[in-house]
Amino acid sequence: MTGLPPRKRIEDVELMRALAHPLRSALVDHLMAVGPRTASECAAAVGSTASNCSWHLRQLARHGLVERVEGEDGRERPWRACQVGIEFGDDPELHGAQLAVVGTTLAREKELTERYLDAADRLDKEWRDASGINNYSLRVTAAELEELVRAIDALVRPYVGAIREDASAEALPVHLGLRAFPRIDAEGKPSR
Repeated sequence: MTGLPPRKRIEDVELMRALAHPLRSALVDHLMAVGPRTASECAAAVGSTASNCSWHLRQLARHGLVERVEGEDGRERPWRACQVGIEFGDDPELHGAQLAVVGTTLAREKELTERYLDAADRLDKEWRDASGINNYSLRVTAAELEELVRAIDALVRPYVGAIREDASAEALPVHLGLRAFPRIDAEGKPSR
């Protein structure tokens, strides 16, 4: 992982509120996945209008999450994400705001998964065969889980679209989600 940019650490409640907004979260996610895009291109990807996306992109820029870049034709300047990932601090005072961001992120993952399932039969066989939706029930210690998550992160980060410079012309933006946590039973206790 040497040489890869770090994730943006968020410990500001106002910034978390900005990311808890579904459209803003979708815009940041989209720009991190595909690279610089205009407000019109973002609108088509996230299901909104160009003017609405433009307004929300300006709000995200105020928080340092996106920025304008020079466009190819000089007419409209695209936006790009300023980071390649986001992580939270440990401040218990921010727990509610963190949960709101996580909830928005999970809703976005569900939406992306549903879009994929709706379109899968129209994708090339190569992409259908390469795609996967897997679930695993592991039995690990907390230290083993931490090691596993770090190893997966080290494996995946070099492929992050916003920083990968060696992607072939056939490469497409791909969504990869990972959730790893102890199973909690219906009574709210860790399963044994």
